[in-house]
Amino acid sequence: MKRGEVWWANLPPPAGRRPVVLLSRDAAYAVRSSVTIAEVSSTIRLIPSELALGPADGLPRACVANADNLVTIPKAWLDGRIAALSPAKLAAVEAAIQFALALPSGH
Repeated sequence: MKRGEVWWANLPPPAGRRPVVLLSRDAAYAVRSSVTIAEVSSTIRLIPSELALGPADGLPRACVANADNLVTIPKAWLDGRIAALSPAKLAAVEAAIQFALALPSGH
């Protein structure tokens, strides 16, 4: 497991099984039982807190990682790696999180 990877997760209803982007720092995966993720959704609103993803990123169809839905889940809920985001896409996820949480730039 690594920051920026996309995994299947078994989330509680109504979300259910869906892709998620791993956001925790890499060192946390070896020692923590919970990880922070951004849910991936096929509901696309074209807002700055979303990152567009799709077949070029290893996902089956057009979708978004939604930085408005950051969740910490048990690592045991993760059910298989789908893909790893490119460094540019990971930077875009970080920008979406910055927007969603109203964090100042230049952190």
